[in-house]
Amino acid sequence: MRKARLVVTAGLISLAISCGHEPPPAVAPEAAPLRVRTLVVEASEWPGIYEAVGTVRARTAATLSSKLMGYVQEVRVEAGDAVRAGQLLVLLDSRDLDAARRQAEAALNEAKSAIAEADNAIAAAKAQLELAQVTFRRMKDLHAKRSISEQEFDEAGAKVRMAEANHQMALSRRRQLEEKIGQAGEALRSAEIMRGYTEIRAPFDGVITEKKVDPGALAAPGAPLLVIERAGAYRLEARLEESMLPHVRPTQQVEVELEALGRTLSARVSELVPAVDPASRAFLVKIDLPNLPAFRSGLFGRARFRTAPRRVLAIPAEAIVRR
Repeated sequence: MRKARLVVTAGLISLAISCGHEPPPAVAPEAAPLRVRTLVVEASEWPGIYEAVGTVRARTAATLSSKLMGYVQEVRVEAGDAVRAGQLLVLLDSRDLDAARRQAEAALNEAKSAIAEADNAIAAAKAQLELAQVTFRRMKDLHAKRSISEQEFDEAGAKVRMAEANHQMALSRRRQLEEKIGQAGEALRSAEIMRGYTEIRAPFDGVITEKKVDPGALAAPGAPLLVIERAGAYRLEARLEESMLPHVRPTQQVEVELEALGRTLSARVSELVPAVDPASRAFLVKIDLPNLPAFRSGLFGRARFRTAPRRVLAIPAEAIVRR
């Protein structure tokens, strides 16, 4: 029994010794020494860059509206359509204006027809006047010789005066007809102009960016129907801090980045608005962009302006070690 206890005790001691023994920690390999070169950090010239964000907009855009009240009969374009200058875009109901035009045209034709009758009346009145004048001269000679009575002489004179009045009346009638022709012509031209207002046409080559009306709607004077932008003429509009006023000038070359197109372009400042917004303390700069077919209004862009260089402490990029 004592021998068995000794064996068990020896086994437990052996197990305890084996469990308490841990291998020594691994030693990390030593890193190879870096070869370095010392430099003296000195102040150097660093180009000044100012970046501003902006939005691409069309240089020329127009909101098309009607000059008269009328129902929309046709809308021949959709947003995104390319159009040519003079192309018919919207057609308004013109039945009332067509009737007014026909009425003015009829009045003009009537006045022109009456002119021919007035000319005939003038010719007849002139002939009667000439006859009365010849007769009066004869009667005057006879009256001097006392070959006719005073009554006959007075009647000859009265006929001359009556013929003169008839001739003047015929001339006056013609002048009235000429005025009527002028008025009828003006009425016809006005009717044609008003009729032309029922056709909304493109003022220039461009792209329809907004459609605000559909057939059947009532178009009111000044109410927007379509928005058109001139094709191929865009610019970036950006707001800069007021401290940049001395550093920006017209015709200045700037770098423009358009993320959506993945393009970086060289562009030119076309206009700057020197008035500073008191709320944002910024002013507006407009930058003309080169002609690219992919341009669209609303694109996001960044403009980078060069400013005066600065003296800064700088180190070479290769001197930085990243681990």
